[in-house]
Amino acid sequence: MRAKKTSGTPVKVRKRRWTKDDTELTLLSVPTLIWYLIFSYLPMFGIIIAFKQYKLAPGGHGFIYNLFHSEWAGFSNFEYFFTSNSFSMLLRNTILYNIVFIIISATVAVGGALMLSNMINKKGSKIYQTMMFLPYFMSWVVISYFVYALLTPEKGLMNGLITALGGDPVMWYQEAKYWPFILVLLNTWKGMGYGMVMYLASITGIDPALYEAAVMDGATKTQQMRHITLPGIKPVFVMMLILDCGKIFNSDFGLFYQVTGQIPASLYETVSTFDTFIYKAMQSTAPIGQTAAASFFQAICSCGTILFANWVVSKIDNENRII
Repeated sequence: MRAKKTSGTPVKVRKRRWTKDDTELTLLSVPTLIWYLIFSYLPMFGIIIAFKQYKLAPGGHGFIYNLFHSEWAGFSNFEYFFTSNSFSMLLRNTILYNIVFIIISATVAVGGALMLSNMINKKGSKIYQTMMFLPYFMSWVVISYFVYALLTPEKGLMNGLITALGGDPVMWYQEAKYWPFILVLLNTWKGMGYGMVMYLASITGIDPALYEAAVMDGATKTQQMRHITLPGIKPVFVMMLILDCGKIFNSDFGLFYQVTGQIPASLYETVSTFDTFIYKAMQSTAPIGQTAAASFFQAICSCGTILFANWVVSKIDNENRII
């Protein structure tokens, strides 16, 4: 028991006891906790590889033995990555693509959610929502085959239409200038259904009494959207924006590697990102310490950007910050 004084009179406050609900919720959280321990926290031990010149010791020893008996490299792996000729190009592509992805995807998702929520035919709205959500479940490998069928120089549908209209065929996989638009279009098409579902759920959670009161006051649909719907989805929008900022130094490997046909030399300067660079380095003879340093750099930058975005939100609108 603890006593708490209120207006000069001590009041006894009972200490909260462990209940059956607490036990059930704890048991439900155990699988998730185990998953994060095994796949998120335990692998963080491997960060030390970025500071080692990892080599296999003679005698057939295991990974842990080889790791601890490898020479300490300090920051030389990071220095190699930062001073490489591709670093500035990779940094530019990764950041710029993600900024464009965030802006366009958020705009399309919010706009689509607003349009679907205002549809009179709710059955049709559900059908459109399902059709837009289906691409999210498709693998980039499958999508890459559809893209190849459209863009293949010999028998592709796009070149067939161009030649039928009297134009010259386009060598799509050799013309880098088209691919920024292709990648942005595919990323928006694949992800807009997921974003729309998030915002539609937020719109559904808005109190209908607010709309009824607005109608009684003579508010138009545009005014209802401006003063009720948009403020209602603002917390989710800010949360999604902060989380997306945490991915700005990462890229969707399948989009940039599979869809482009494993990044031919003609497209290297345009579609290469940190993730594709790390994958190609792992396929080559590059030491594992250098690829680990590049991945560690991504992780640190992602953590920094999400904390910075959250700090900016806390200064502008403290109620909608994540932490």
